[in-house]
Amino acid sequence: MTDDITSVSGGGRADAGVSALKGRTGSGAPAETRGKTTIADGVVAKIAGMAAREVPGIHSLGAGMARAFGAMRERVPGGGGGGVTRGVKVEVGERQAAVDLDVVVEYGVSIVDVAGGVRTNVISAVERMTGLEVVEVNVLVDDVDLPDDEEGQTEPDEGRVR
Repeated sequence: MTDDITSVSGGGRADAGVSALKGRTGSGAPAETRGKTTIADGVVAKIAGMAAREVPGIHSLGAGMARAFGAMRERVPGGGGGGVTRGVKVEVGERQAAVDLDVVVEYGVSIVDVAGGVRTNVISAVERMTGLEVVEVNVLVDDVDLPDDEEGQTEPDEGRVR
């Protein structure tokens, strides 16, 4: 039997914000359990962000100002690295994780269904990839993307009279 232990260190130490998965040690233990695996909070945030974006009906993640600054940052060469975790906050404990997401949904979709899909996809991805139990996924619907907004910005408005 494997004795998996997950711990998070705090304070100002160099390994703060990471979870460590330890297994049994010794020659009698299976090879895959010998040693320690450390998972940073940022890794869990990236997994959750990617999983949330895969759900149909999600337009983007992040609150209004975060999206605006993120769009400007992505246009600067070398500045677009934080886009995957925009709108994602995670808390990683000893064996569990909690995820908070700010999302923008597309107009016309069922917000309840999209939020349920996000929860299902995020929980599945984080638990499968990290081994941590996800205790909650909180979804804050920050905005609705209207199709007219995009069309009005990309195409010039033509008058009725020529």
